[in-house]
Amino acid sequence: MNLIKKLWRALRRPSVHYSLGFLTVGGFIAGIIFWGGFNTALEYTNTEQFCTSCHEMRNNVFEELKPTIHYTNRSGVRASCPDCHVPHNWTDKIARKMQASKEVWGKLFGTIDTREKFQAHRRELAENEWRRLKANDSLECRNCHNFDSMDFTLQASRAAKQHSTALATGEKTCIDCHKGIAHELPDMTGVKGWH
Repeated sequence: MNLIKKLWRALRRPSVHYSLGFLTVGGFIAGIIFWGGFNTALEYTNTEQFCTSCHEMRNNVFEELKPTIHYTNRSGVRASCPDCHVPHNWTDKIARKMQASKEVWGKLFGTIDTREKFQAHRRELAENEWRRLKANDSLECRNCHNFDSMDFTLQASRAAKQHSTALATGEKTCIDCHKGIAHELPDMTGVKGWH
């Protein structure tokens, strides 16, 4: 207790040994180091290598992604986990990382540590992600896909009609029609309007 009181007194009074300029420059340098470390950690957690480092993701959803057009296609452009699940804007990215920190509990407490447990929670996990994408107007999809850049004449007639209607009305977003585009759908038995 005595140590805490001494430390508090030292923090409250002006520095005896260091100048204000030294403390300001030192604080500035410490801030740069902290910010650099923070951004480095943030960018590392935005890699496919990080996302697939736990077997729950590597052995389940990542394996499902591999045969899709988002992973392998004629153009060689490939979407990785963060492209679809983490917004690119910094503030949206931070908000998503805070949400994702809750998902770490599933790893730590073994909620989804086996294929069977993962499948048991799959619909809940998918619905959470669909709800998030619906709420942000499929922001991550729109980082690569943009209605204004689409050539409807090169699309199948049904797709062209759906896309042009969605563009004109603004009522639907990508995830409304494209559930299961990159991952297997959960059991949708009993969901109203699902065919």
